[in-house]
Amino acid sequence: MPPTGTIGANRVIDSGRDDTSKGRIVTSRTPWIQELRWPEIEAHLERDDVALIPVGATEQHGRHLPLLVDSGWAIAACERAAAICGCLIAPPIQYGWSPHHMGYPGTITLAAETLQKVVYDVGASLIYHGFHHLVMVNGNRIANLQPMEIAAVQLQNSTGACVAVADAGLIARAEVKALCDAPDGGLEHAAEAETSFALFWRGQHVDMNEARPPRQNQESSSRFDYPVELDPALNGNAVSRFVTPEQHRRATAPDGHTGDPTSATPEKGEAMISAVGARLADFVEEFRDIGVREVSTCLPT
Repeated sequence: MPPTGTIGANRVIDSGRDDTSKGRIVTSRTPWIQELRWPEIEAHLERDDVALIPVGATEQHGRHLPLLVDSGWAIAACERAAAICGCLIAPPIQYGWSPHHMGYPGTITLAAETLQKVVYDVGASLIYHGFHHLVMVNGNRIANLQPMEIAAVQLQNSTGACVAVADAGLIARAEVKALCDAPDGGLEHAAEAETSFALFWRGQHVDMNEARPPRQNQESSSRFDYPVELDPALNGNAVSRFVTPEQHRRATAPDGHTGDPTSATPEKGEAMISAVGARLADFVEEFRDIGVREVSTCLPT
């Protein structure tokens, strides 16, 4: 697997955490499970049982952004949280539930039940080894939530382990919104926030010459919000509604994005992912202290 780090391929992230007030000292030379040797993981589990599971997507993000943006949100958030609180990170799952983006070349989607099962099996494997506090981190903002939440509930109910789902678009949405300057709020698909993050995280793959405000399209407009919104100001009457790949292509043509990316900067992107990582770390520190009485393992077969 190529380097997953946001800080640089040749730099080892210090994921140490000295928490003497709780009797724990957790240190690892890397937070990534796939980069550790099994004796190192065994030793780590004697001190801490938290694992993060980054889940992203491979889907179009307009003409100006690469298809890795959603995986990037999850990977970078997990790295920053692990650097603060000393937990380990499972290898990223870079496919998500993206059928509505299939109208644009390159998008790869899993069926909802496939994503649910993959996340469940990854979680069950980690629980089997002794990671009894799992946080699934969704980088495909909101879109992956339903299958991931079902998998989390099933894991928790079947094993007794503690399992939670954190969404990179929701866990620090107030902080991210405050960093945006775009008149449309900046939080839409491939708009200011996502473009800023991509400029910071993988700027070599961004083409700002292709960034432009989206075409106004009435087909996608509605008087109702979605039940879960990235923008904290959108909390009005809500319904769940869905689109086919063809409908989504027509609604977002000719570019594929739904917000204005032109005010994006890498500095904003760094501040955004720092906020997301910090809030995720806050949650991990709270979550890891939830008591686990008895865990039954369920080996995927």
